[in-house]
Amino acid sequence: MITADFHTHTSFSTDSEASPESMIERAIALGMKTYCITDHMDYLFPIKEEPFTFDPDAYFDKLTALRKAYRGKIDLRIGVELGLRDEPYTRAKVKKLCEKLVSDYPFDFVIGSTHVIDHFDPYHKDKWNGRSAEEIVQMYYDSVLYSVRNYDCFNVYGHLDYIIRYIPEGVTVDLTKFDSIVDTILKELIARGKGIEVNTSRLFRGGRTNPSADILARYRAFGGTTLTIGSDAHRTEQVAGAFDKACEMLKELGFKEYSVFKKGKESRQKL
Repeated sequence: MITADFHTHTSFSTDSEASPESMIERAIALGMKTYCITDHMDYLFPIKEEPFTFDPDAYFDKLTALRKAYRGKIDLRIGVELGLRDEPYTRAKVKKLCEKLVSDYPFDFVIGSTHVIDHFDPYHKDKWNGRSAEEIVQMYYDSVLYSVRNYDCFNVYGHLDYIIRYIPEGVTVDLTKFDSIVDTILKELIARGKGIEVNTSRLFRGGRTNPSADILARYRAFGGTTLTIGSDAHRTEQVAGAFDKACEMLKELGFKEYSVFKKGKESRQKL
């Protein structure tokens, strides 16, 4: 049974309108024992109208107060989802900003994610500039590999095959072409003491987890054991979405535990 949701968003994120209180209350109602809020911090996001950053002082003031208010009902952890970048004219500044944030504030947990490639969010397909879906997938994984090798300010990498969400309907991409680079990413994460998350957002909507069961199986075969579970909830109804299905899948793959973090330190819980 999974009783800890370690990837969720609130109104501190540009793409959520949910109050922290409403999300926490929903987690309590669902029987969650631990709940981690991980709002977006995507420095230098290419769309000025969508800054995807928040005031960390206000964030910590609010969540620290809520942690005290809900003590005894749920264990609230304070996290962040960092948008990591690899563009030559952006990566050094983003790395400096991310490292400073994690150094200056006592986050319990940090997700590293890739949301932007070549200065655009692949969600906006009009920015693909005539590139094929296969080219976009390759660019995404190249960016992830760069970030894994060059950033040390995160605990797990989020929704590892995230880019698959944005392959246009009706377009077929042979994902086996990317097995080699995905395996390299997994091995690099393991070697650097980093984990991955099982993101249930798409599973909750009738799809599959990110990453896929196949990638999770390969992660385990390579010796990977650090695995957090996150709904990627932006609304209350998404909290702990499809955790029962994810738990069943992970057990079938041979996993017996999942990870939680407090003050940057990992511990394990039984599935």
